[in-house]
Amino acid sequence: MYIRHFGLKEPPFSIAPDPRYLYLSRQHQEALAHLIYGVTEGGGFVQLTGDVGTGKTMLIRALLERLPANVDVALILYPILSVQEFIVAICDELRIKHPKRKDTLKPLIDALNAFLLENHSKGRRTVLIIDEAQNLSRDVLEQLRLLTNLETNTEKLMQILLVGQPELDNMLTQADLRQLAQRITARYSLMSLSPHETSDYIVHRCRVAGAKNQLFSPAAMRCVHRYSGGVPRVVNMICDRALLGAYARSLSSVSAGMVRRATGQIGIVIPKGALLLRPSVAAAAAIAAALLIGWQVMPMLKPSTAESAQQVSVPADKPDAQVSARAEPAKLPNDSLRTGVESSGQAVELAQQQRQPQPHKTPTLSQLLADPNIATDTDTALAGLFAHWGFDYAELSGLTGCARAVTTGLQCILQSGTWNNLRHLNRPAVIELIDERGQKHHVLVSGLKGDEVSSEIGGQRYSFPVSDFDQYWYGQYLVLWKPPLADGRVLRRGMRGPWVVW
Repeated sequence: MYIRHFGLKEPPFSIAPDPRYLYLSRQHQEALAHLIYGVTEGGGFVQLTGDVGTGKTMLIRALLERLPANVDVALILYPILSVQEFIVAICDELRIKHPKRKDTLKPLIDALNAFLLENHSKGRRTVLIIDEAQNLSRDVLEQLRLLTNLETNTEKLMQILLVGQPELDNMLTQADLRQLAQRITARYSLMSLSPHETSDYIVHRCRVAGAKNQLFSPAAMRCVHRYSGGVPRVVNMICDRALLGAYARSLSSVSAGMVRRATGQIGIVIPKGALLLRPSVAAAAAIAAALLIGWQVMPMLKPSTAESAQQVSVPADKPDAQVSARAEPAKLPNDSLRTGVESSGQAVELAQQQRQPQPHKTPTLSQLLADPNIATDTDTALAGLFAHWGFDYAELSGLTGCARAVTTGLQCILQSGTWNNLRHLNRPAVIELIDERGQKHHVLVSGLKGDEVSSEIGGQRYSFPVSDFDQYWYGQYLVLWKPPLADGRVLRRGMRGPWVVW
């Protein structure tokens, strides 16, 4: 009902697990990395637990979108089954023809084993993902352990991902399931969002749905976290009802009062003492939330190699020297990934600074990755990244790219994330792609504009939709940045200058 009123393309707070709305907090990044590990590495089980509504199913959907083409998946969403029904469900998911006999499991296991061996001989991987795994019976859990005995001399034929609520942990601590517990090679427990992450989460979902303005005030987002406990599903329920309330009153944004009313309408008990804050506490909280929102949307500048000359310098012998009001900020290089906010608060899309190639001459991303004559190795990608900072990668010393960065005064960020993370960091990045054959490629992302990615592959510039990269990118990226405190200056009370501001 409120979509047109707020200028949205779709409801931003649906509780359906749409991967497009996946917000990767630090712990969600780590959880997704554990699931990817379960797909790409051999041996044992991978276990992911989290309370109701923390985003486990959303992570599964995101994983399925990122799977290489050489992976076959059996996804079990309803695990309250007998042992025989469970094996049949696996066979059906993998499209394995199996006998209809109900008196023995052997024909089913034989058919499954034959399929796994054939898949392995073709270089394909088979993954079993079980959602709501806390509902598995002990007999089914024991059968799962036995399925891991299907193996070659070097690796398991099936990877198993157990995803469930914290009760799954309690089950696996029982003595009769210790053999299964010992085969779990990676565990991760998903927690609720922090106050900062809850605000980021709300802003992220509104932006994905097409919001051009801030739909929730800082105080409103603070209330959402307080009443939801940071549980994403509850956040969605509260925010959806609050937007409906703002629409009914013809308002352009949601206030803290609307959040309180929405919370009561969906049946959540508001904690005592949360309805009224002392004025001093409320003022302090408002300032903190304003700073938080400002950090989320402030422009992220990419320093250049001449940045030290552009920054305002403070003489070493005058640490308390004031910064001149006429000092000019550092300029952005032409190829930076820009973010910012217009005076009205409307988010500005990232500007693409590269020249667009002719569409009819551009090969597809798949063709580029499959071409053995196009260099997609790590050193070629890093050479392009260092060139953006004005350095010759080949002339620098160091075993790794990060080691060479240190010699130039740059710092290195190597971790997993999403396109939103790259937009926030606002710097060129080297990303790792994995093709259908499982081979790794490294390419340079030099610009983002909407759903278009400007990249440098084999020394040439190309532009492809984000969706083209999504089938190959599992979130690994490397970014360089230049800290303004490179001289190691110690900050003391009374000092002023760009170091203090930073």
